[in-house]
Amino acid sequence: MSLTKIIINVFLCDIIIKLTRKICRKKLKDILIVKSGDEERKFWAKEDATDFIDWEMSEVGVLPNLKPTTRTISLRMSESMLNQIRLIANQRDVQYQSLIKI
Repeated sequence: MSLTKIIINVFLCDIIIKLTRKICRKKLKDILIVKSGDEERKFWAKEDATDFIDWEMSEVGVLPNLKPTTRTISLRMSESMLNQIRLIANQRDVQYQSLIKI
């Protein structure tokens, strides 16, 4: 089979898949506008989100401005190693704790 035929077959398969999704896609319900958090909890307790949201149309979101979670730990190391780290940190004009994190 030639490369052109393969490309055409892939293209046609993609079109068939998209058309099938459109035909098989169920009608989505409208989300109820609620006045309070209690009403919203009651609403979602008895409803299924898949009746309201088409997850196939969703996109992956990226949240670049989130701060990473940090945790305090203790490290035990020799005095000579700590002194070497402090010396390197001083040469790079950074705090030695920050250098250890890298």
